[in-house]
This record gives sequence, structure tokens and C-alpha cells, in this order.
Amino acid sequence: MKPSSFEYVRASAVEEAVAVLAEHGDDAKVLAGGQSLVPLLNMRLAAPAVLVDVNPVAGLDEIRADNGSVHVGALVRQAACEGSQVVQTRIPLVAECLPSVGHFVTRNRGTVGGSVAHADGAAEIPLCLAALGGTVVLAGKAGRRWVSTDDFFVTHYLTTIGPGELVVETVWPLPAGGEGCAFEEIALRAGDFALSMVAVVLRRDEGIARDLRVVVGAVTDRPTALIEVAASLEGAAMTEASAREAGVLAAKAVDPPGSIHATPAYLRAVTGTLVERALLRAWERSA
Repeated sequence: MKPSSFEYVRASAVEEAVAVLAEHGDDAKVLAGGQSLVPLLNMRLAAPAVLVDVNPVAGLDEIRADNGSVHVGALVRQAACEGSQVVQTRIPLVAECLPSVGHFVTRNRGTVGGSVAHADGAAEIPLCLAALGGTVVLAGKAGRRWVSTDDFFVTHYLTTIGPGELVVETVWPLPAGGEGCAFEEIALRAGDFALSMVAVVLRRDEGIARDLRVVVGAVTDRPTALIEVAASLEGAAMTEASAREAGVLAAKAVDPPGSIHATPAYLRAVTGTLVERALLRAWERSA
């Protein structure tokens, strides 16, 4: 199939893109990498009246470390992020998850900002942004605003991006001293949508775990922090037994609907196993 007709606007600046988005509201869509949008257009699951191409906008394809954070422009390609020395050394959780994001070919075009704005509940980049306590930067006619991931993601494909707003950057806090992280995912095949995925971030302080974040995705409608699981491990040394118990707690905490690929019981069980593995690997890396 082919998309329905639309007006094409090639924006040369953030202000121009924002103005067009504000004028047309829900009738406008943003084109960045297009790896999610173009299939939706071709199948006519999306039929915008206006398509705003932001690829010519300068300055949105940069990665920089500044003031205790890594700033990733919305147009940074996932492949460029994967190969970035800054990402590999400063935010290793992201470097670990990126090979699981689609396929090599799609990562050449897919953007970090596009993945965040699309808000697929089974997307790896939003999961890691949530686990690291990152921030989404939105530009609108009134200026820019910074939104935490807890406030940004609402449910599958729904965020708190307002009318006339554009994702321009994500901000990723640098690891604290003694911090370890790990990403785990299971899918039917490499490159497929995840059946379940987990990101863990923790800090080892004199032999005990502090500041734990255990975030799951795919089995939930958005990146979801398992607060009770993290609290059960706070202030204690990580052991195989405690990680296993946390996995059991995590399995009880999720309520996936299941699909033709996996039953709810399987998804709960595998989520528990992924949590257990991620906790132990993050603990090992925090030494």
C-alpha cells in the first residue's frame, strides 16, 4: 500500500517545525528517521495532512557530555549512538541495549528522539532513559521544557508531548561512583520486538546496594519502575538468593496480557529471571 496524500514541509529550524506543528495540531506528524512512521503511513494506520521533516534542522544530531550529563540530540541515529565513544564510556547501559534495537539497517536511520517520541512500550531506548532517571527536552512556541520520564510516558504510543511541541534532546545523567547497570531482553529472534526486557541501575556503597532502579518494559504499557522490588534490596548486600527473591517479586508485580507468542504466565516467569540476571550483573559491575 501507499500513504494517503499529505503536504510535505521541510523544516530548516526548530522554530519553523514548531510553528507548523502548532498550526496543524493532530493533523501533523514529524518525520525524523521514519522507521516507525513510514510503515504506518504505507498501511494507512496514520494519515496526517502535513508531514514535517526535521532532518535539515542543524544541531539536533549532536552527542555531548556537559554538566554531569550526556546530551543526545533528537536526530542522532541509533547506529551513531551505538558507535559513540561518549555513549560507550559515559552511559554504558545505552551502549548495551542498542544492539537489541531493531536491526542494523533500521538503526542506520532510526533516531534516538524518534524512539522516545514514538513511546512503544517494547522500545529499549525509553526503558534505559527511565532507568537512568533521564529527561526529555521539548521545544514549543513558549520555549523549552524539561520533562522527567516518569511524567513523559503515559501508555503505548502516548506521551505528554503537547500540541505544537517537538522532542529536541534527551538528557542522560552520568553514572555516580560505584554505580553498575545491566540490560536484559528476550525476543523470539534478534531484532524482533521484545517479549520482556529489564534495565537495572544500582550503586554499591561499602558492600551494600543503594539507589536501585529496576525498570521493566514490553510486559507493561510503558517503562515501569518496580518500586517494591528495588526497595526489597535497598541497604543490603546483593546475593544470588536475594536476587532470586527479587525476581520472584518482580514476576508477581507485572500483569502482561500475553499474546500468540507467549502466555501471561510465561511472561511473568521470564521477567523474574531477567530481573534476577540483571541485578547480579549490575552488582558485579559496581565493584
